[in-house]
Amino acid sequence: MPFVRTRTAVRDCIIPTFKIAPSGQTMGSFCCVRNFAVPLGTALISSITIESYLKARKVFYYKSLPIVCLRLSGQALKGQVENPRLSADLFSVNLRAINPFIKSTPKQDRFTQQNHYFSTVRQIPCSESAGTNSFELHRTALKNQSQKSSTLSLVFLLIDGMMLINFSAFAQTEVVEEPTFWLWQFLGRLHPMIVHFPIALIVVAALLELFTFGKFNSKIRPGILILATIGAVSSIIAAPMGWLLATNEGTSGELLDLHQWIGIGTAVLSAITLFFLSKIKSNPIPSQIKVYRASLFLTAICVSVAGHFGGSLTHGEDFLTEVLPMGNANESEIEKTPINLASYSSELSPEKEMKLIGEVRMVLAHNCYKCHSGAKIEGELRLDEKEYVFAGGENGQILIPGNPGESELIRRINLGKNHDDVMPSKGKLLSKDERDLIALWIAKGAPWPDGAAQQSVYRVAELAPRNPTLPAYKAGLENPIDLWVDEYFQENKLEWKGVVDDKTYLRRIYLDITGMIPSPQELEEFRSDSRPDKRSIWLQNLLNQSDDYATHWLTFWNDALRNDYTGTGYITKGRYNITDWLYTSLRDNKAYDQFVRELLNPTEKSKGFIEGIKWRGTVNASQRTEMQAAQNVGQVILGLNLKCASCHDSFISDWKLEESYAFANIFADSTLEVSRCEVPTGKMAKTAILWEELGDIDSVATKAEKLRQLADRLVQPANGRMYRTIVNRVWKQLMGRGIVEPVDEMDNEPWSQDLLDWLASDFVENGYNLKELIYQIANSKIYQSQSIGYESYDALMADDYKFSGMVRRRMTAEQFSDAVSEIVYPLFPDEDIKYNPFELQKPEHITPSFARASLVANNPFLTALGRPNREIVSTSREAQGSLLQALELTNGERLNTALQKGAEKWKTQLSDPVQITEELYLKALNRKPNEKELAIAKTALGAKPDAAKIQDLFWAVILLPEFQMVE
Repeated sequence: MPFVRTRTAVRDCIIPTFKIAPSGQTMGSFCCVRNFAVPLGTALISSITIESYLKARKVFYYKSLPIVCLRLSGQALKGQVENPRLSADLFSVNLRAINPFIKSTPKQDRFTQQNHYFSTVRQIPCSESAGTNSFELHRTALKNQSQKSSTLSLVFLLIDGMMLINFSAFAQTEVVEEPTFWLWQFLGRLHPMIVHFPIALIVVAALLELFTFGKFNSKIRPGILILATIGAVSSIIAAPMGWLLATNEGTSGELLDLHQWIGIGTAVLSAITLFFLSKIKSNPIPSQIKVYRASLFLTAICVSVAGHFGGSLTHGEDFLTEVLPMGNANESEIEKTPINLASYSSELSPEKEMKLIGEVRMVLAHNCYKCHSGAKIEGELRLDEKEYVFAGGENGQILIPGNPGESELIRRINLGKNHDDVMPSKGKLLSKDERDLIALWIAKGAPWPDGAAQQSVYRVAELAPRNPTLPAYKAGLENPIDLWVDEYFQENKLEWKGVVDDKTYLRRIYLDITGMIPSPQELEEFRSDSRPDKRSIWLQNLLNQSDDYATHWLTFWNDALRNDYTGTGYITKGRYNITDWLYTSLRDNKAYDQFVRELLNPTEKSKGFIEGIKWRGTVNASQRTEMQAAQNVGQVILGLNLKCASCHDSFISDWKLEESYAFANIFADSTLEVSRCEVPTGKMAKTAILWEELGDIDSVATKAEKLRQLADRLVQPANGRMYRTIVNRVWKQLMGRGIVEPVDEMDNEPWSQDLLDWLASDFVENGYNLKELIYQIANSKIYQSQSIGYESYDALMADDYKFSGMVRRRMTAEQFSDAVSEIVYPLFPDEDIKYNPFELQKPEHITPSFARASLVANNPFLTALGRPNREIVSTSREAQGSLLQALELTNGERLNTALQKGAEKWKTQLSDPVQITEELYLKALNRKPNEKELAIAKTALGAKPDAAKIQDLFWAVILLPEFQMVE
């Protein structure tokens, strides 16, 4: 296979999605160039695969992306890898993948050959950590192209992107009973693109046609002809593409059948419309005009109906009706816990057996119970109880323990969706992970422990607090946290990592406490500070910057308390904003017990958390506001998952449906009726806290009194679980991984029970002081030690995880945005601020020089970088990158505009390329460029840098891993 060889990495390129390939293999990728795109079918680095680089750096979140720029070099990896051959001086790419603008010229540099799109290849500067021999592909000629060329390139971008992106939006699973030819899948997946806009032109044509009655040869006739022709042709093309999509994707049922037949009818009517359109175009005969108009209007109607059913297939059967006042508008989404099959690879312990059957039953409950449970039995098969599962149905047994290959259940869930025997027969098929889970369960002998309902095999964390005795003092370990870590290291035969330098430490605490990068002046002051305890002093001074601290940590609590500035419910008073209360509480460092008390027994300003979101229309019983409150309080404050037990007895813990309803009853004005799987049982719920040891709740008291009692019961020191939960959350925010993971499942085994218990006990003894907790952790030697990378997210979350230090991680969306705003130019104008904490302060207070990202409403830029929509509790953000992030960082209008304006501003202030480069490096990376970086930058900027060249330099530096990572 011919390859292009060029001494360039690609400035305007990133690889947003790829799968790490085994060493030596190529990797599918999609290479994005600012304002242009080139698909890369495969990508190699000379003498190194991208996998090798990532494993060397051990940055697990790069598995799916943001390799924000392929700035790789041997020098960047010195001292970090064992392989001395690591080098990325030669970046080789195969550009033969589909793109019509790049011809096959094996021995030439196709990049520079494409003068239609590119002009020159030149070097640019980059950081030491990302590589000093970095290069860029500089695009120049795009802006000179005609509108036609731009449109064509956009079309090819869309088509090429579809060929390289995993379309999980269209199909959650790929049933592999028989391999499907990729071209049919590709053409099928073009169906929505062909449908969404062109076919809609038929509706527009039909509406315009109404204005031509009485005057067929109207002035708008040419426009109608064009619209009708494009729409009709698109409809005819869309029909077979829709058939291909339906054949190869995982949707089935009556809804699909209706959509298909109406689509076919639309195509037929479109053909009739085209036929008569061609007839009357030159010779408008009245009878043919009537037929043409009738077929056009019928086609428009069919398009609308087919579109509704198509939207229902994609978004649910209430796609349109959910927005109506009388409709069912339950907008909530059920969170799915990722399935970790690797955790069941070894011999199953009783606990693992129970966890495995719990996950299997959850899959069955959410996909199969609608047809195969006590409420509805099809084919004499029930899947909700053990005896019925093993008994089978009208066709005999459905599984053979230990033999998934011969099990009827496995055969059926792997059938194509149009097969008569496929399961589920309606709606989406099971995902690959779900099918693999059931197959693994059967292969393990289909364990279903007896007596599970009567005797727990789940680990249950102690409720009571515990204050373990500190290990013996050790020189150099003055912080108690370090004594516990040292004891853990000794037990696990681990070594301490070296302490980071001043630059790394200062940058780390600034980002963790205020969300900002230290200025060059602050770094210089810190370095020149000769006091032996300067780190402790500077750390405390940062914590004393109450407004910066509150602004940064507001993001964490907004995610957890699902508080936002805009979104579902706020306009209709179905949701209440608590930002003012939350910001003030953080700024004033409100004691955590009082903080929780005001959330549970709220004032008018803090009631939004337990009031939840009042979804429009009829909602599921498990999403009533009372049950939302029970779920959210359980998750955020107590570290437990009640979502499963809100619908039925939990399959993954000991919590029962009746216990969830009893807890939810505390938040209710009137007694709740228990519903099991959305079916009312006729049984009224009791009123009780989840642990009777914490006290009773008066079932006949008013709601206000019940909430007061709940607050008193939960915040008492005897509730060790609540305080373990909060110290575990703060530990994760600072160290990158919790002592217990996931942080919402505090019954899981901690890597150090003693450290967790001691932190919680110390937190209570120190007056529930969150800043003191942060100080204690950030002042420890382990926090100041070198960061650790992991090859994958699974390795970080593995059951056999061994703690060895702070996890290397990338900035959050807000940290990245604030850094760019401070260094280059504000990303958000002042009018985007939705909450301004400085409005009511005295004039002498210094107002911020730019809009902090935590104070603006969510937008596409922040969403792409990871901010959740906050309609559900979000206590952990997705660490892996995405295509959306890549496109936003390379082609996004918001970032591009900020860099343009910043470049223009810098150009008026600085004219010397050396000054520009050194200033940027000092502000962004807290260091000066080395000689080679400076030389490259001078060449790239030229003697008199213009704004475009300065913008390119901005873009290159802010996308470096050295800039984006919290080391």
